[in-house]
Amino acid sequence: MPFRFRSVILLAGLLYAGVALAGEVRAPKGVVELFTSQGCSSCPPADATLGSLAAQGDVVALSYHVDYWNYLGWTDTLSSRENTERQYGYAKTLGRSGVYTPQAIINGRDHVKGTDISVINSKIMELGAAGKGLIVPVTAAMRGDQIEIEIGAGKGQADVVVAYFTKHQQVEVTKGENSGKNMEYWHAVYDVQSVGTWDGQSMKLTLPGKLMGKSKKDGCAILLQASGPGGEPAAILGATILMAGRKKY
Repeated sequence: MPFRFRSVILLAGLLYAGVALAGEVRAPKGVVELFTSQGCSSCPPADATLGSLAAQGDVVALSYHVDYWNYLGWTDTLSSRENTERQYGYAKTLGRSGVYTPQAIINGRDHVKGTDISVINSKIMELGAAGKGLIVPVTAAMRGDQIEIEIGAGKGQADVVVAYFTKHQQVEVTKGENSGKNMEYWHAVYDVQSVGTWDGQSMKLTLPGKLMGKSKKDGCAILLQASGPGGEPAAILGATILMAGRKKY
């Protein structure tokens, strides 16, 4: 076979593999939770960064739209009070007096401005080197209409938290600081549920998964997350992502 044809076939195979693995996260290095808003003029670059992180393949990347920018005249179509409360919970955990957008929380342990992907990746590496990475293995798979979750052994106690998200959305903003822009969002969380408690022993959980893949319910992140004395979110010990239509991540 002529070299040029072999090259075309090889390139096509690589492109196909890239499509097949889109959204897949194997042994993630960290979790990035971006707190953002459609009404925040500083947020679009961070939203794009979150999309790049989601495409890396080694990070659990989640976007939480908060509601405290809605007073500017545009109600964020993806925002919720629960997302805002989660961010304020992190503020308490991190000893901060307030919140801001775009804020990226890394592994539930630290925060950086959400616009610079190199800073975010450096923080993930820094936390990992300090023993504050994802140290407990977590896997998930779709088995028929059920989600099967497996969590390895380790030290400590944590909640098993499931954050359901829509993979990709476009929103035309007509008012507020981003008026006239067609915004693009990745992994926007619409529901967070605590489904169990981990006590350091390996465990398995089975959840209903009938809604996965329906009405923009594209995937979920499983977070093994410690909590503070008031139930506020804290350190994330392990994590994975499960996409609708895929077997295991």
